[in-house]
Amino acid sequence: MNILHPTELKDFLDAKVIQYNTPDFIGSDPLQIPHRYTLKEDIEISGFLTATIAWGNRKSIITNAKRLMTLMDNAPYDFVMQHQPKDLEPLKAFVHRTFNGIDCMQFMESLNHIYTHHNGLEGIFNTYAEADSLQTAIHHLKQHFFEIDHLQRTQKHISDPLKKSAAKRINMFLRWMVRPNDTKVDFGLWTQLSPSQLSCPLDVHSGNVARKLGLLNRSQNDAKALAELDASLRHLDPNDPVKYDFALFGLGVFEKF
Repeated sequence: MNILHPTELKDFLDAKVIQYNTPDFIGSDPLQIPHRYTLKEDIEISGFLTATIAWGNRKSIITNAKRLMTLMDNAPYDFVMQHQPKDLEPLKAFVHRTFNGIDCMQFMESLNHIYTHHNGLEGIFNTYAEADSLQTAIHHLKQHFFEIDHLQRTQKHISDPLKKSAAKRINMFLRWMVRPNDTKVDFGLWTQLSPSQLSCPLDVHSGNVARKLGLLNRSQNDAKALAELDASLRHLDPNDPVKYDFALFGLGVFEKF
């Protein structure tokens, strides 16, 4: 399509946000996993683990996230905090693409460490958030996550924006936790943070749509591209730029834009 005038582009994308930012979206999205829970910490941990394995086929992501929750007795926070070594044995068989049982067991230990010593996942982001970005906070999350004994291989499953990653999966998780649940899609659990600090989950779908719409020029889906896309989306809505994730994702995945 031809590049729209800025006003037309905003109107077009705002309409797509309204179309896709509804509970109907949840049924085909990994976001359905944390929606199974009501305890804040269960939502956080199930959301974080689901986001961690959120690459590849979405049906496979959802199937494996459900399996992982079953292995955690469908009580993820209690499992993380109370598990004994024998409780981790069934996790050895878990696999989603390159995220295997060894990685899964490490995540249980690291999450326990985060909730025991750093006031949970939210505590990390509250501590390190910058006024207009959470990207440096993601870097610190990774540092604290792996400050306990761990296998080097597991580090690849948490991205680091300071090492040029767009950190798509963690930015998606942050959208879930921070954006208000006005439409009953995202949760709005982390009230000390603002939607204005969020960055768009940048992947092949959102990136390709953003380029076609003139929101992004850089060809790689890396940290520099994320900064460029963030600037474009903040121009459209500085208070809630990441609402346009629904538009970009919906156009790419559902409309093959």
